[in-house]
Amino acid sequence: MKLTKHQLTVNEMLILNSAMRDTEKSLALAYLMLIGGHLGVHRFYLKRVATAVVQLVLFILAFIFYVVFAVAAEVEGGAFMMLSGILLVLFGGTLTVWVIVDLFLMPRMVREWNQRAEEEIMAQIYQLRLSAKHPGAEV
Repeated sequence: MKLTKHQLTVNEMLILNSAMRDTEKSLALAYLMLIGGHLGVHRFYLKRVATAVVQLVLFILAFIFYVVFAVAAEVEGGAFMMLSGILLVLFGGTLTVWVIVDLFLMPRMVREWNQRAEEEIMAQIYQLRLSAKHPGAEV
């Protein structure tokens, strides 16, 4: 059986609200972290570690090729500068588009995180309710 908020007692609702304050993610904070989005900070915040690491790696690669491009432009130019410029645009452009897409995906990502957190807490409350009704029973 799955509990709904309407089935909770006042004490259970207080437990839910208290636990949610500790675990829920803020959309406003996630958007603030998107400012540093090229580092994947907003994805680390939402525990999307794999994609956050990919964004961080893309940023590092874009930065490296930016430095290589700048040095090559000063020193020799030519094919090496062209190659580093193409890779800079490839990695940097991919990351920029991804961050812009994240701007629109952010509300859904935060909403999904908070819904999962609430469902987990509600399941724990249900288990506590069962163990209170049947103190010696294995739940």
